Amino acid sequence: MFEQLGLIGCGLMGGSFALALKRAGLVKRVVGYSKSPSTTERARALGVIDIEAPSALLAVSGADIVLIAVPVSATEATFKAIKHLVTPQMLIMDVGSTKRDVVDAARRALREQIGSFVPAHPISGKEVSGVEHADPDLYSGKQIILTPIDRTHAPQIQRAIDVWSALGCNVLKMTPESHDAAFAAVSHLPHLIAFALMHSITGQNQGKDFLSLAGPGFRDFTRIAASDPHVWRDIMISNREELLTQSKLFQRNLQALEHMISSGNGEALEELIGQASQARAGWSMNKNRR
Repeated sequence: MFEQLGLIGCGLMGGSFALALKRAGLVKRVVGYSKSPSTTERARALGVIDIEAPSALLAVSGADIVLIAVPVSATEATFKAIKHLVTPQMLIMDVGSTKRDVVDAARRALREQIGSFVPAHPISGKEVSGVEHADPDLYSGKQIILTPIDRTHAPQIQRAIDVWSALGCNVLKMTPESHDAAFAAVSHLPHLIAFALMHSITGQNQGKDFLSLAGPGFRDFTRIAASDPHVWRDIMISNREELLTQSKLFQRNLQALEHMISSGNGEALEELIGQASQARAGWSMNKNRR
């Protein structure tokens, strides 16, 4: 049981965490802060938070657990804003989709207090944003990746494991570098491709007509293109090196398929399609991600 959650960022991710803690009986009080006062007011009106804080620093005051749920580009400024009230006993986590940049920001801003910070990435979310979409079930049954460093306090790592496990999550640990490489491939690149595909269609004169004929396959493939532009701008810039590496690999394989099509090599084309089909058929989200 935590006495107080200091929630910095009262949107979908932060709000869902607060609601989940409350429902599980793991926190007595939630003090929240968002850059937009109207968001903080809305969070209190919806019962996501109990008290509105006028600043990130005051949201942390008296907290024994802190969740930073802001765009990754705002993480360092947030660390700097709260560092004077961070204690060795406090558990601080984030929910950012990139980890190396977040860890680097923590090193610069928190310095000797970095041991309280356990970087975290819940593999969960929605294409909509905002506290009105906060859901206590958002994290239930999902995977959470923790990326502690050598200076992270062992008791805080265990507390992080315990709290996410209590919310019904499957907790894994990996290095920040391994995390960013993996998610560039399985998350960031698919988003990049979905954004590019929508642009390639809508940029054509007949784009609207084409979209009117699209079916379930197109819907499923492009679902993530409806994601928050601000969030994904930050993710892609933050993890640019790994993302561009994966993009080049993708382009190489796309060009190989294009070559087989242009040369009429149906046998080789079918073989590559079959390999991809077999790999996809053998993959299970439940087995690999939860």
